Amino acid sequence: MQLDTQGGSVPDRGSVTNGGSGGGSVEDGEIAISGVIKWFDVTRGFGFAVSDDPSIGDVLVHFSVLQSHGRRSLPEGARVEARAVQRGRGYQAREVLTIDLSEAVEEPTAPRSRVGVDRVDPAGLIDRAGPFEPTVVKWFNRLKGYGFLIRDSDGADVFVHMETLRRGGVLVVEPDQPLRARVVDGRKGPLAVLVEPVGA
Repeated sequence: MQLDTQGGSVPDRGSVTNGGSGGGSVEDGEIAISGVIKWFDVTRGFGFAVSDDPSIGDVLVHFSVLQSHGRRSLPEGARVEARAVQRGRGYQAREVLTIDLSEAVEEPTAPRSRVGVDRVDPAGLIDRAGPFEPTVVKWFNRLKGYGFLIRDSDGADVFVHMETLRRGGVLVVEPDQPLRARVVDGRKGPLAVLVEPVGA
């Protein structure tokens, strides 16, 4: 799947199809899955659930399969049971059977006046950063404006903000995409302060 730091991307699972009733039987390669929502982008109308079965991997969840439950999105951590079919490079939920919100994490809604008050500006930490080192994209959420890289050296997660990617001329990112990054140890862990495409 391609993730666009400027918006407008489309899930790379073949054509995204609206959910149907799915019937009561397994057909067209349909399987029963259960898993937890990793993230859901309300603006683009889809998200991904991490299947309990590692061999299935992430399952695309389109907002249309949530409408029968009176929802257009799901919070991170919500548990779902669904029927899914394989499309393109992965599975897509055809019908969501149950939704469990008992362990879901709803996004806090901070007052606008406080937005950015505690945010660290990565550009101000460049002098403390080490040299460029190889990393790969773990995931990136355009709606939230941030994501994580994985350090080649030790496998550690490295926080990266959308503005850091844009300053480095990286406008589109996708999982497993290689990037070079300069990293500092922030208050909450490693933080990318400069990013550039491999071969730049």
